[in-house]
Amino acid sequence: MKYIIIGLGNYGHVLAEELSALGHEVIGADISASRVESLKEKIATDFVIDATDEQALSALPLNSVDVVVVAIGENFGASIRVVALLKQNNVKHIYARAIDRVHHSVLEAFQLERILTPEEDAARGLVHLLKYGADIETFRVDSNYYVMKFSVPERLVGYNVNELKLDQEFGLKLLALKRAKTLKNGLGISFTEHDVVNELPDNDQIQTGDQLVCYGRYRDFQKFWKAL
Repeated sequence: MKYIIIGLGNYGHVLAEELSALGHEVIGADISASRVESLKEKIATDFVIDATDEQALSALPLNSVDVVVVAIGENFGASIRVVALLKQNNVKHIYARAIDRVHHSVLEAFQLERILTPEEDAARGLVHLLKYGADIETFRVDSNYYVMKFSVPERLVGYNVNELKLDQEFGLKLLALKRAKTLKNGLGISFTEHDVVNELPDNDQIQTGDQLVCYGRYRDFQKFWKAL
């Protein structure tokens, strides 16, 4: 796929680099020459432009890419103006980063395809770590329902999968189990990788390092965690 990323600060830089590494064609744009220069060898094309300037923005191939991502965060006014100009140019697929609720509310008025909230997601992840003492990743489906991936607590190690009774007792649907395995890289350094266990018999025992992926209401997940 082909992407334009406007705003190459920390968030935009990582986004551009990762998408490019996955084989996508990435066009990066930023007002800062040094930011653009830092990605010069890593993405397909780069532009040093002020994207809030209508004429400068027209230099980008806005209507010949799959998605335009407005990764500008700190400069609220610039973010909103760029989004408005993209809508004016009839760009169909726009993703934009919001740094707070006011920013999010204003972007909602543009009826964008997606509003990105990296700061909020990172904060939520830290809350989970502090509250549950576990590394928990979440994907919010709506205000009530989440997909949650977490490392199993030691208390569950040795239980059969069917003994967890997540569905009957907590209303959580088990989507997948990821099993840890230890590998070594080219330098002989050990690292852990998790693979999905596709065939999961009911008598399969939970092992140390396993990860569970569940779907359900957030309050039911809280109830499950408190019961441990």
